[in-house]
Amino acid sequence: MTLGNQLANRLREVIVNGAWIANTNLKDQLKDIDWKIANKEIQSLNSISNLARHIHYYIAGIKQAFSEGTLEIKDAYSFDFSPIRSQKEWKTFQNKFWEDTEKLALFIEKMPEAELKKSFIDKKYGNYLRNIDGLIEHSYYHLGQIVLIKKMLHS
Repeated sequence: MTLGNQLANRLREVIVNGAWIANTNLKDQLKDIDWKIANKEIQSLNSISNLARHIHYYIAGIKQAFSEGTLEIKDAYSFDFSPIRSQKEWKTFQNKFWEDTEKLALFIEKMPEAELKKSFIDKKYGNYLRNIDGLIEHSYYHLGQIVLIKKMLHS
């Protein structure tokens, strides 16, 4: 298995279909949450909806960078979302999240190892490997938050 395949599978694992590291994934955690619960805030914590959209923001932005060669996302906007207003909107978002994750995973698994070691868009961002690893670790970090917030909301 190539390094690209391994990275793509790790991304899929945290977002859509795995259970090895955290014994769950984002898709499993979000599937039974309705839009009203997803929008609830506890004290100063982010809502589940905002955390999920924050993760997706980076996945979609990096996917775009892979396909177009430009990086348009900015950390300052990574939590800048309008509230989800319906169950249909919540499900539409989730479907887009899973689709974008798979599209990004397909880009990643096709990358030769030499390409993974090249600068990601601009040298200041490091290489592709570092950014993909960072995206996966970032997703696990917020998955943990979602699991805890979900438990708090159901207690």
